[in-house]
Amino acid sequence: MSIDSFDPERTAVVVVDMQNGFCHPDGTLHAPASEAVVDDVGDLVDAARDAGARIVYTRDVHPPEQFADAHYYDEFDRWGEHVVEGDWEAEIVDDLDVRDADHVVEKHTYDAFYETELDGWLTAHRVDDLLFCGTLANVCVLHTAGSAGLRDYRPVLVEDAIGAIEAEHKEYALEHADWLFGEVATRDAVAFE
Repeated sequence: MSIDSFDPERTAVVVVDMQNGFCHPDGTLHAPASEAVVDDVGDLVDAARDAGARIVYTRDVHPPEQFADAHYYDEFDRWGEHVVEGDWEAEIVDDLDVRDADHVVEKHTYDAFYETELDGWLTAHRVDDLLFCGTLANVCVLHTAGSAGLRDYRPVLVEDAIGAIEAEHKEYALEHADWLFGEVATRDAVAFE
């Protein structure tokens, strides 16, 4: 697959929810395929950082009482308690090198743009193109990338740096993104110039 090169000054890698709760074997919602892409995510981040692109990490974090008065949207009902504020599960996995210059977004829903500062931060840093990696392909990656597309960013899902619970979930997410709002690429097809 061939894809245009990315201007590092206008590009950010968005690392979605690579947290202990999802990527570590002791995590409540551990997905082996998410653990399997930790090194791939790290390689993408290193290449982008070396080129001068910005790095954004999202952390899915839920205050213990977040869904106590929920009318309908209740992630604890759907998934069980996970990545609770202050818990080890909510931390980004140790194998990823989060640096002071990186931007970390704390989110409380599947969409990292919903009621966060992410859009304002990207705008302030004149970022147009977003390379998405992380987990889960058909949940937080898909919803955040779709939200980026609706805000006129160029969302590119880096397929070999994205985890999922089931292979067909990932296949669906990538096909849906490519068809509806963004692009799909491999790490080898991403170049910074």
